[in-house]
Amino acid sequence: MNAIPPALPPHRHGSIDMTHGGGGRAMTDLIRDLFHRHLGNAHLAEGNDGAVVDLPPGRVVMSTDGHVISPLFFPGGDIGCLAVHGTVNDVAMMGARPLYMSAGFIIEEGFPLADLERIVMSMAAAARDAGVEIVTGDTKVVEQGKGDGIFITTTGIGVVPEGVRLSGDRARPGNAIIVSGTIGDHGVAILSKRENLEFETAISSDTAALNGLVDVMLAAVPGIKVLRDPTRGGLAATLNEIAKQSQVGMVLEERAIPMKRDVAAACELLGLDPLYVANEGKLLAICDAADAQHVLTVMRTHALGRDAAIIGTVVEDTHAMVQMRTNFGGARVVDYLAGEQLPRIC
Repeated sequence: MNAIPPALPPHRHGSIDMTHGGGGRAMTDLIRDLFHRHLGNAHLAEGNDGAVVDLPPGRVVMSTDGHVISPLFFPGGDIGCLAVHGTVNDVAMMGARPLYMSAGFIIEEGFPLADLERIVMSMAAAARDAGVEIVTGDTKVVEQGKGDGIFITTTGIGVVPEGVRLSGDRARPGNAIIVSGTIGDHGVAILSKRENLEFETAISSDTAALNGLVDVMLAAVPGIKVLRDPTRGGLAATLNEIAKQSQVGMVLEERAIPMKRDVAAACELLGLDPLYVANEGKLLAICDAADAQHVLTVMRTHALGRDAAIIGTVVEDTHAMVQMRTNFGGARVVDYLAGEQLPRIC
């Protein structure tokens, strides 16, 4: 973002037009009156094309994510807080303390300025709550009909403290599999507001920054092997990714997987498998079996881990299959989806 001239009254009415991305006065006013006004910090105030930041000692983690969710506003959140939470969580799943973020906005001509301000305010609140600063960014405007309201790309940077090593290739036979809470909340909340599919439900998205929960877990058990947030593709896709990375199998217990009744009912109504429904405020942890109960107890002391549960075990399997023992006493393979069950979910 370029240098900012003296402040003018903020815009609260109207909509985005092509001049807001043209590099002139309108773009400068938008950046100052909206983005800097709500996201302001010492790094943004410098007005340079990039941010110079200080990092503590340790290994640096960087993660980039794009956010194209539809609808933009949904029960429990919006694309703004989701953009922050998604990147904070990706950095935290590597064991790093998230510190700084960048944000790139692609905005469609005609997008209401009031909605843009609402989204940026949501990002600012989410960043404050997560303890990160949005220190640099970019704004582009595309012609009406060439976008879908707004897309946001974020990059996060964090530092891994000494003694922590998390990776998807570290799961070993005998390890326990833990989930931090009920699955499928985000996906069902989004679907409940989709055009031509709206239905009544009390479910809100679980979108949240998980770095505080991760801090508590790693302080108690630094030797946790794997952390991962099961977003697109849900629990099933994430566990398959880890199984393939570590070349192990996994056996889940269906009765142990926490799920809200409304989520189960909605999935049954829509013909969806909740194991594949997206989450935005849950994590999976894999740790030594001897540490599992301690990790679980610590997680349940945190607001975002109160419904945590041990849901399965890592086993030897050269085919790296994920299986589940069902409530009926049988077993089923939990594989990747062949297609996409829920597009535009994050």
